[in-house]
Amino acid sequence: MEPFGSLRYGNPSGSHSLARDAVRAVDEAREQIAEIVGCRPSEVIFTSGGTEADNHAVTGGLPARSAQPVCSAVEHHAVLDVVHALGGHTVGVNSDGQIDHADLAALLNRLTESGAAVGVVSVMLANNEVGSINNLAEVAACIAEASHSRVAGESHIPLHTDAVQAAAWLDLRTAAMAADMISISAHKLGGPKGIGALVVRESTPIRPMILGGGQERDRRSGSANVPGIVGFAAALRVVDAERAETNQRVSQLREQLIIGLLESVTGLSETVDRSAQIPGSCHVCIEGVDSESLLLLLEAEGVLASAGSSCASGAQEASHVLTAIGMPDASARGALRLWLGWDSTQSDVDRALQAVPAAVQRVREFGI
Repeated sequence: MEPFGSLRYGNPSGSHSLARDAVRAVDEAREQIAEIVGCRPSEVIFTSGGTEADNHAVTGGLPARSAQPVCSAVEHHAVLDVVHALGGHTVGVNSDGQIDHADLAALLNRLTESGAAVGVVSVMLANNEVGSINNLAEVAACIAEASHSRVAGESHIPLHTDAVQAAAWLDLRTAAMAADMISISAHKLGGPKGIGALVVRESTPIRPMILGGGQERDRRSGSANVPGIVGFAAALRVVDAERAETNQRVSQLREQLIIGLLESVTGLSETVDRSAQIPGSCHVCIEGVDSESLLLLLEAEGVLASAGSSCASGAQEASHVLTAIGMPDASARGALRLWLGWDSTQSDVDRALQAVPAAVQRVREFGI
């Protein structure tokens, strides 16, 4: 990234030599990302991150689609809040946080029978709080069946997936193959913050959401973040090359962490089944403990954790994900999100296994 922030600081929208250098860098990055995601380079739209990509996919651009959007009840707020703002619909999930296919089919059929058009269905590939993985091929099959019953002449309902959390752990070439639109972001891959992409298959119509200069084939205006784009592609290349080894190593660390916590902390339970999660996910709930107090004690011991989404700001709020999977309020208050990543080590797990039981005991004894 460094050369493109100083010596090679060209704007790819220009026509001089520095601009042409920047164009080549962006084009190479686009090709690399497309190969790893499993799409054509022309289908990659660079964005400021996952939130913008999600917003663009759900709205369809400006003006927003007139047809109603549908999403699962556990989506990231970058999808969920847009669906609510547009008067759309949410679909329930099972106890592991995966979309209920029967509920999705029933909703799409009801909307079809009422004459309402569905503009998009958005289902995240892996949940950002509890790590649940969705089978997008099965979701696409539900949508296809509903599409066949629509009024003749209407196009199929596009499937969007927020793959921001999934991209580090799952091969998007296969896991997201069924999606018409895919949101990804560099910061979940060890890359820079403030850069992401929305993949839009060529058969899927979309209008620009940000207007101005006509960049990204007139689908997303604004001067390209060349250093960010180069860093995004570099991070994704490394993740793709090392994914199998990383997944195996982190899965083993996660097993040690969860089993150790289950053995050392009474009233602790796994939030969702491990077999339904991506490898880095370790989400538990602890009875008789307030998450906010627990997090402060853990931070003092060098264990940086969270209770809900890392993207949420301000005071702790009840997790819409835990509510959707049917978690009782008493258990949800003790939610603890201990994610592992590509740089997690054995010493990190050992530290957590010492710090968490001690912090839980202190919260319970002193009522803090």
